[in-house]
Amino acid sequence: MTRTVLRLLLAAFYAVAGCFHLAAPAPFLRIMPGFVPQAELVVQLTGLAELAGAAALAQPWWPGLRRAGGIGLAAYALCVWPANINHFAMDMARTDHGWGLAYHLPRMALQPVLIWLALWTGGATDWPFRRRA
Repeated sequence: MTRTVLRLLLAAFYAVAGCFHLAAPAPFLRIMPGFVPQAELVVQLTGLAELAGAAALAQPWWPGLRRAGGIGLAAYALCVWPANINHFAMDMARTDHGWGLAYHLPRMALQPVLIWLALWTGGATDWPFRRRA
């Protein structure tokens, strides 16, 4: 029950984020590291990836697709971490510190949790809840 509820909440989170990436890309473009080519296209593709992952994670019929969605969203969260780090560095360099440490430190600390949550709710791992034989 808990896994299902968290899976649906995570899918909703990614669906909303995907919609924002497509409908209002400006904030995402501002935090994109300079080494990323074709930033606009990357933001659009990440939005589509979030929507596809959310749909795969939310659907109740195919555990294999749900697992693939969880793995894909975990990989996505890992791949966008440089943009989050870049956003942190950019904000801390501002005189007003932008969103500040109260926003960025939990965001950085929770990124691995978000990766694990995608894997766990998608059924790719049972760690750390698996019972030993």
